[in-house]
Amino acid sequence: MIAIIKREINSFFASPIGYLVIGIFLVVNGLFLWVFKEPFNIIDAGFADLSFFFQLAPWIFIFLIPAITMRSFSDEKQMGTLELLLTKPISIPSIVLGKYFGAFILICIALLPTLLYVLTISELGNPSGNWDFGILVGSYLGLIFLVTSYTAIGIFASTLSKNQIVAFIIAVFLCFFMYYGFEGFANYNLFGTNDYFISKLGMQAHFNSVSRGVLDTRDGVYFLSIALFFLSLTALKLQKK
Repeated sequence: MIAIIKREINSFFASPIGYLVIGIFLVVNGLFLWVFKEPFNIIDAGFADLSFFFQLAPWIFIFLIPAITMRSFSDEKQMGTLELLLTKPISIPSIVLGKYFGAFILICIALLPTLLYVLTISELGNPSGNWDFGILVGSYLGLIFLVTSYTAIGIFASTLSKNQIVAFIIAVFLCFFMYYGFEGFANYNLFGTNDYFISKLGMQAHFNSVSRGVLDTRDGVYFLSIALFFLSLTALKLQKK
């Protein structure tokens, strides 16, 4: 499994696409938070906090993570190396986890430079360093939870087609639906008193809960269950292959 993780990371950074994807993520965040006018501009808001970043990041991840994971298995299919990989003396769960953790580490690497935003708001605060540590840690933890689920969804989508663009579109749709779909249905009041429970099936409600600094084990179990569910589907798909 470790060999597969290293292979995924090396292959990602062996081409300009890896640097381009991470660069686009950082540039888009920077433009919305510091350059473009409202609604996400921190300077215009007059508050030294990163709440706008944590509102924006889940939506950017909906596109960023599928862009990273779309090649995981679709590339293997297209090049005809998937059968070779499956015949190696390594279990299918190890192959899936190797691909998964390789992509997970890459996304965490893309997230690391955003810690510079913390130093920035620390200096912008009045007095300097006046920011809520608990909410900040909870929000980053919420992003990590989102990454665990989005990555598993992207890995599963990459098994559905040997065309990377098709895998990307499927992953974007699934990530969007799992993040906002249930919340969107609940907003239409279609289920009466059950609307609250319908919204809780989506990632957004759990992400918002963690982002408030409220560390509830149910939120962690939810995200890990989503990741485990899609990784299991991936393993079953490969088992059929």
